[in-house]
Amino acid sequence: MRVDLFDFELPSENIALRPVSPRHAARMLVVPGEAAFGDATVADLPRLLRRGDVLVFNDTRVIPARLEGRRGEAKIGATLHKRVDLRRWQAFVKNAKRLRIGERVEFPAGVSAVAESRAPDGSFVLAFDGDEPVEVLLDRAGKMPLPPYIAAKRPTDERDLTDYQTMFAEEDGAVAAPTAALHFTPELMESLASAGIATETLTLHVGAGTFLPVKADDTDDHAMHAEFGRIDAKTAARLNAVRAAGGRLISVGTTVLRLLESATDEDGTIKPFEGDTSIFITPGYSFRAIDGLMTNFHLPKSTLFMLVSALMGRDRMQAAYTHAIGEGYRFYSYGDSSLLIPS
Repeated sequence: MRVDLFDFELPSENIALRPVSPRHAARMLVVPGEAAFGDATVADLPRLLRRGDVLVFNDTRVIPARLEGRRGEAKIGATLHKRVDLRRWQAFVKNAKRLRIGERVEFPAGVSAVAESRAPDGSFVLAFDGDEPVEVLLDRAGKMPLPPYIAAKRPTDERDLTDYQTMFAEEDGAVAAPTAALHFTPELMESLASAGIATETLTLHVGAGTFLPVKADDTDDHAMHAEFGRIDAKTAARLNAVRAAGGRLISVGTTVLRLLESATDEDGTIKPFEGDTSIFITPGYSFRAIDGLMTNFHLPKSTLFMLVSALMGRDRMQAAYTHAIGEGYRFYSYGDSSLLIPS
């Protein structure tokens, strides 16, 4: 399909630079398969779902993966996006023309790394000096990797250390937050439990590739980035049991959806999974694992807007986004939410 079919105009004032407080006070656009759109809030979620439904969350934790350093007199910025092993990470490098293979970059707090090679996506493989895990080094020298559309408008600050982390964050490894889950609070979780709505977690380490623009003119020519995910056998069994009993699996975020779809076979059985997924979901895809999706509003011509268009229909999502823009919904990572329930 032509990529420009997924374009739309978004006024800059609709882009959120901070989350609302409390988090569950964010607005939520309810998009059913055929009925009229509904304007609600995230706090309304317990009444919008059914007893026996299960919300599936991503428990990845965002690491401070943005580094600013020098190679001689040249300023070098690096955003880590995918672990290679204990000492090496792939990184998108700013001012890459000033960095050659074999050269060392000096970052703050005594952290340094050598540009070891180039990855197929054009990023560098950085090999960090020393014996400490890279995550420990990042805690000393790194900054939270805010999305480009926020970082371009304001600097990262102390608030982002908590604002850009979900309450489910346990497994270190993401360089972007699974933003749909940013709206959840302990109070909301209590309300959901009282309404008979259960929860499960899995892990997908969101990479910086999620923000890369689609440069191809046709979706068939786009190379999707890969991210590491894991679903253990017990979680897979519980999720299968929910669907067998007539409950619905509601994915909290596109990261959860992509991992579940990657782990599900043709008859709809969710299998244990551990490894990379580069699944690219566009209209025409037949969903096997999920029955609904809670997600924030996405960038025009992005792989994520293509994904929600595959779930609900492109015309339906274009109409939903037109409604959201007109009603002043806040877009992107710190913005409002939507609940998509296909027919």
